[in-house]
Amino acid sequence: MPSPFLQRLGVSQPLVLAPMSGASTPALVAAVSQAGGLGSHGAGYLAPQAILDDAAKIRALTDRPFALNLFVLPDEFDVDEPAVDFAREKLDALMEREGLAIRSSRPERWAPRFSDQFAALCEARPAVASFTFNLLTSAQLRELKQRDITVIGNATTVAEARAWAELGVDAVSLQAMEAGGHRGSFLHAPEDAMIGLFALIPLVAHAVKLPLIAGGGIMNGRGMLAAELLGATVCQLGTAFLACPESSAAVAWKQDLAQVEDANVTTIRSFSGRAARGLRNTYVKAMEPHAARFPSYPVMNALTSPLRKAAAAAGRGDLVSEWCNQAASLSRPMAAAELVRTLLAEYAEARSSLV
Repeated sequence: MPSPFLQRLGVSQPLVLAPMSGASTPALVAAVSQAGGLGSHGAGYLAPQAILDDAAKIRALTDRPFALNLFVLPDEFDVDEPAVDFAREKLDALMEREGLAIRSSRPERWAPRFSDQFAALCEARPAVASFTFNLLTSAQLRELKQRDITVIGNATTVAEARAWAELGVDAVSLQAMEAGGHRGSFLHAPEDAMIGLFALIPLVAHAVKLPLIAGGGIMNGRGMLAAELLGATVCQLGTAFLACPESSAAVAWKQDLAQVEDANVTTIRSFSGRAARGLRNTYVKAMEPHAARFPSYPVMNALTSPLRKAAAAAGRGDLVSEWCNQAASLSRPMAAAELVRTLLAEYAEARSSLV
């Protein structure tokens, strides 16, 4: 039987698709929701109209609940101009050396305004909204609640989980150190918030009385059950779905997943200016030594966008941000609905073995 939290949402299976901005698509989100899980769409990079458009596409594919996820950021950013110039110089030199014709450019905006994205999310009115990088304001939380939207906050430590609980969210999503993609830490430096999943779950379960969504390195049904036994209400998987045909991850990125060595997954700042977990590839080896002089997120993320797009088009996975969790080599390239069925069958088998 699903937990009371999932029952309230109308979700029948203990599985959440991680909101992977830059890799999730309406088709992937809808496939997971239609299969009984909670599909989550990473909308952190999207302009407001694109958020509305994608929400409409998801609804056209499924009538099941889904989530939209945003990065909580200021509307405007202080820009370190010397750092921008330094980064562009290094990026252009790398692209020339690697044979890419594209060069860096300065965008009209470094990122969409969060306030505009938030307004679009409220208008889209998904069943669930999740947030990372920082806390919402009390007024923003009230606005979501007035629309009957379930709210989930992302935490990498006990203190962050407590902060979301004190704000009044409905659930906390735990991002353990094994998780791929951008670190959501906001009360601690990322290097101080690298807590393993099997330590983080019981620590937070002891500290807050909210449903917990466990994420970080879970790739199969046995991992789902293990997290649940430690106190998680439901598990969140992202990297497991990267290799699905519905994912928009670059083809070369998908192909590289199967060969990822566990010791080659690292914390990277040079792609976006914010700590993220992914594969140590050609770009990372060349640029990470300069990361301390690069501008912070989202400025660096915008500056690397032309390179990442050109590299993906050229089949150069070694030059794109190949975000992945610690167990990425366990990826299985199958349709999302089939993967959900496989995960749930593994979960059921693991549970039955406990009897």
